[in-house]
Amino acid sequence: MEKMNTQIACIRLGRVHVITVTSPEVGQELLLRQDSIFCSRPVHMSTEISTYGYLTVALTPYGEQWKKMRRIVTSEVLSTQRLRWLQDKRMEEVDHLTRWVYNLCNNDVGGLVKVRTVAQHYCGNVIRKLMINKRYFGEGMVDGGPGPEEIEHVDSLFKILGYINAFSVSDYLPWLRRFDLDGHEKILRNALENIKKYNDPVIDERIHMWRVKKEKKEVQDILDVLILLTDDSTGSPLLSSSEIKAQILDLMLAAVDNPSHATEWAFAEMINEPKLLQRAVEELDEVVGKDRLVQESDLSNLNFIKACAREAFRLHPVSAFNVPHVSTADTNVAGYFIPKGSHVFISRTGLGRNPKMWKEPLKFKPERHLNPDGSQVVLSDPKLGLLSFSTGRRGCPGVVLGSTMTTMLLATLLHGFTWTMPPSMVSISLAEAEHDLTLSKPLVGLAKPRLAKNVYPTL
Repeated sequence: MEKMNTQIACIRLGRVHVITVTSPEVGQELLLRQDSIFCSRPVHMSTEISTYGYLTVALTPYGEQWKKMRRIVTSEVLSTQRLRWLQDKRMEEVDHLTRWVYNLCNNDVGGLVKVRTVAQHYCGNVIRKLMINKRYFGEGMVDGGPGPEEIEHVDSLFKILGYINAFSVSDYLPWLRRFDLDGHEKILRNALENIKKYNDPVIDERIHMWRVKKEKKEVQDILDVLILLTDDSTGSPLLSSSEIKAQILDLMLAAVDNPSHATEWAFAEMINEPKLLQRAVEELDEVVGKDRLVQESDLSNLNFIKACAREAFRLHPVSAFNVPHVSTADTNVAGYFIPKGSHVFISRTGLGRNPKMWKEPLKFKPERHLNPDGSQVVLSDPKLGLLSFSTGRRGCPGVVLGSTMTTMLLATLLHGFTWTMPPSMVSISLAEAEHDLTLSKPLVGLAKPRLAKNVYPTL
């Protein structure tokens, strides 16, 4: 597309027209003004497997099942009221994160911390706690880190995410699927089995407790909420066990990658630019002080922290493209005819690094997102200058939760600890990995506690 000097292109794969877009204006046409036409999803091997045959909200093609699950997730799972109800669980995991990193600091001397590991497992802990009220499937580590069970669980979530985004020739030539030429199907099914061996016993036991034994207990998490939903007309359970298991997995997948990816990149950029790091810490000290830990109630006043997260989303998106959309009718976009059934991919890097949209697009400059009037910085962008949580009717319904997790993760690590490069390093390499947009080498930082010892939660 760069060589052709175009912001919209069409590639024919099998019988499918694949449309790629790098323009914010064309993106708005697709996801806002013609949202009703581009509201479906393609049928791909990876999404069929990970959604238990399209039972969920994020990746399911447009239809009655998607409408049902969208309504449930929006009103029963990710509503403002529900997020307030779950706030204590989120803050419990923030405290746990702080304890874990503090223990890695080797008795105030300072310790090397694998930021990617810490960030990914914080996200895994939060979403497990919200979904099934579990941090650990096993014993965990003495220092507060994940045990082998949690490592396998989170690794399997990331494995599925990696292969959902991967190109598979059988998606465009379906008769090749039986041969699994690229080995993707075997990898996906193995990863799904790893997750099911941890998730399913918890879910099956809880379904039995509520629906068979009919025990009277307090509702404690999203799993309980989904199990107890009933059909207004019949009074019978609204969701099958397969729908519950699929939607729990769908929400876990949606929560682990974006916040952790953005945080690792933000840290890498800021450690290389100590002035940015210092500005963020000064904001935290001004808003939070040093006598307590940062809380979710502080986030509205942490505009520079949010600007750092937003800049990470812009410059270092979690994947090259958004989840593809499918046109449900023939239409015209930007003067081009797009036939029904076309797959539309909007380039996250094409938007976020677009020189027509951003000055110095390859430079990490959080201040570009600060509003002159001092109004709050938000991590999403309906104008599609960046694509953090998408927009329109297929936009992420968890934008508030995702934004909160991202900002709390970044703020907690910056407020509780000083971060520098390991002694042997001169700078952090900002090279991207060969096959995705992660850092080529997982970030390791030297962390030291910066608050009084009594402020840190103890195990």
